Amino acid sequence: DRAVERRMSEASWLVERFPAVWEAQGRGLISAAHARAILDAGAHLHDASERSAFADDAVALAQTTSPNRLRPLVRRLAERFQERTVTERHRDAREQRRVWVKDAGDGMADLGMHGPAALVHGMFDRLSQMAHAVQQENARAERGATEPSPATPDTRTVDQLRADLLSDLVLTGTPAGHDTADGLLGELRARVEVTVPVLTLLRDDHPTAVGAPAELDGQTPIDAETARHLTGGAAGWDRVLTHPISGATLAVDRYRPSEELRRHLRARDQRCRFPGCGLAARKSDLDHSHDAARGGKTEHRNLATLCRRHHTLKHHSPWQVRQRPGGLLEWTSPTGRSYLDRPPPRPSVVFAEAAPF
Repeated sequence: DRAVERRMSEASWLVERFPAVWEAQGRGLISAAHARAILDAGAHLHDASERSAFADDAVALAQTTSPNRLRPLVRRLAERFQERTVTERHRDAREQRRVWVKDAGDGMADLGMHGPAALVHGMFDRLSQMAHAVQQENARAERGATEPSPATPDTRTVDQLRADLLSDLVLTGTPAGHDTADGLLGELRARVEVTVPVLTLLRDDHPTAVGAPAELDGQTPIDAETARHLTGGAAGWDRVLTHPISGATLAVDRYRPSEELRRHLRARDQRCRFPGCGLAARKSDLDHSHDAARGGKTEHRNLATLCRRHHTLKHHSPWQVRQRPGGLLEWTSPTGRSYLDRPPPRPSVVFAEAAPF
């Protein structure tokens, strides 16, 4: 639904606000990449006549240059048609500041930030200065040593140092800017949910250490060493028992008392259960498939994890959902089509009978 919504919004923006660009793309004079560059540059032009004049000039430029080279040209061109000053536009643009995370392969992820350019470049410059300072200090220590040091020399690159320093500042530093009077932000701790199959906790050289990879939020694999470190330092942790053949979740318990039903559903669902949605369960709501107000029971056979967006959609639209055995959800769309959403499999150890010799 998000992909469809985004494409509809982009198409509406192109057709209604930049018809000349749409026409040029339809005639094959410019590509979709050219059109995207023009739309991005002219997004803040509110006057229809100025937007039309900008589009005509931008299309002419686009026909003689590549999309990558076009971007700075149309950004400069758009400034000629702006009614408001950069200061006024920047004040509004600051409202869109945000931070996001995107999963990558091999147990890695990307952290991005959209914010005022001066602050973003300032943060990057400070990280760079700190990284170079660490390298220079390491070099001075090596030159001043009278005998070889038993410690492994620090061979990290500037990029690696910047990443390590940013992690240190965010995870261990105390926030000073935009804090509350009681210093509440300083008391917050990072929260992640890690699924660790029991055999993954064994040493790599253990003969039975053949467990499935640990997972972050039920989606991103992480290395066994990190999983063991997180498990060893956790104040409390969930034990998820899985079926040795099918890998299905059977039960969840914990050494310390907590809300067992919530843990069981997070372990089963791992994500929002609306078709196509992948938001992590810990960021979502628990919803009664059969409304509690109409007699629905508060049990795992009548509960499912839904993100706030799809939780609202279920209650305020013709979408319907029914629970089937095994945690299977059957969704019926407003057009009458049915979609089945199955609980994602847990990373678990599966035992099979040995093949006869």
